[in-house]
Amino acid sequence: MSGFVEKPEPIQVPGLVHLHTGKVRELYRNEAGDLVMVASDRISAYDWVLPTEIPDKGRVLTQLSLWWFDQLADLVPNHVLSTELPPGVPADWEGRALVCKSLRMVPVECVARGYLTGSGLAEYNETRTVCGLALPEGLVDGSELPAPIFTPATKAEVGEHDENVSYEEVARQVGADTAAALRQATLAVYSRARDIARDRGVVLADTKFEFGFAGESGDDLVLGDEVLTPDSSRFWPADQWQPGRAQPSYDKQFVRDWLTSAESGWDRKSEQPPPPLPQRVVDATRAKYVEAYERLTGLTWS
Repeated sequence: MSGFVEKPEPIQVPGLVHLHTGKVRELYRNEAGDLVMVASDRISAYDWVLPTEIPDKGRVLTQLSLWWFDQLADLVPNHVLSTELPPGVPADWEGRALVCKSLRMVPVECVARGYLTGSGLAEYNETRTVCGLALPEGLVDGSELPAPIFTPATKAEVGEHDENVSYEEVARQVGADTAAALRQATLAVYSRARDIARDRGVVLADTKFEFGFAGESGDDLVLGDEVLTPDSSRFWPADQWQPGRAQPSYDKQFVRDWLTSAESGWDRKSEQPPPPLPQRVVDATRAKYVEAYERLTGLTWS
């Protein structure tokens, strides 16, 4: 069992209908039928949404996504309509909320990998494949792949694991044309982002995207949700990249490491929820999110 340690009560706002509480985001619909997506400071690990928040995390995710959407605009359209918020919303939503197109989302996590780690490494060690794609012998944790690969996963509910699937299974579920469009867009966006990150001294090891179609009869893929943040991507400092070991990263590794340490007293194999995070872990995690934003965008976080 997993999920929210303490599921929050959604804020009620006149003129907005609350639709969904996700791991990080709250989703509303406005009177025009558009979506209002609000990124909280919640953080998840090991399929649990933790009781401790990371200050500024929601704003970092939102502002970094907006920056990336601008870098990718010539490759694929995105769902953002406006950053101007309707009247009556909490002041705290400033910088963390977006008004977005309502999309018919494709139920596939579109994962691109340029380096071998995580669940891809675990599968490779057993079968020398990732999502049915054969890879060369001799790869280790952190190895750069000969070329980026599309390794989709089924999208899971909060508290459940996403499950890696083959390209053929995606084509069976969503149709051959949509599967081909997903693969092409995923690899194009990953390749652009990898090159931009590399120029800034950051390795983009892997990432996941979500796509949808605009309008009832629309057939053009639109990039939705968030994009290329430390929540959806593995970013490594390029000057510390060393295949054959776990890489330092700009993400919530401090949280994972503490939760699995003796100090936390938590057994991830039990059904007990994880405990609150100590302040030093909160501070270190916030610093990593801010550093990722600053290194990638070249802007100073304020």
